[in-house]
Amino acid sequence: MIPVTARRAIIDPMPKARPLANTEEHLQRLRRICCSLPETWEKLSHGEPTFFVKKRVFAMFDNNHHNDGHIAVWVPAPPGHQEVLTSTFPEKYFRPPYVGSAGWIGIELDRVSDEELAGHLSEAWQLVNQRQKPRKQPRSL
Repeated sequence: MIPVTARRAIIDPMPKARPLANTEEHLQRLRRICCSLPETWEKLSHGEPTFFVKKRVFAMFDNNHHNDGHIAVWVPAPPGHQEVLTSTFPEKYFRPPYVGSAGWIGIELDRVSDEELAGHLSEAWQLVNQRQKPRKQPRSL
């Protein structure tokens, strides 16, 4: 007979969440990098610090959203990157709720260096900034 604790491990394969990192430290790190990008501003959106370029979101802080165990940032990624990153490096990247279906990636802040994080944030900023619609030119009569 399998002991109850062993049966529970077989039935519930979900790993225990790792201890949450120093949230404020990671948020300050995220702020420092995001705010170094031109025209970036921050405001609370859905209860979390969110970073914008012009009027579009390019990064959302994830502070253990719905007790999911992540201290992370969600960013848009170029087509195909989400699948490659989440399958190749599942300890660093995940498909976030709500925006994951649009190709965004979740990045575990305690698993990436400042350089890696800055690269992802810069790429997300560029993706969002280049999607801005050009202003309409007045019609000539």
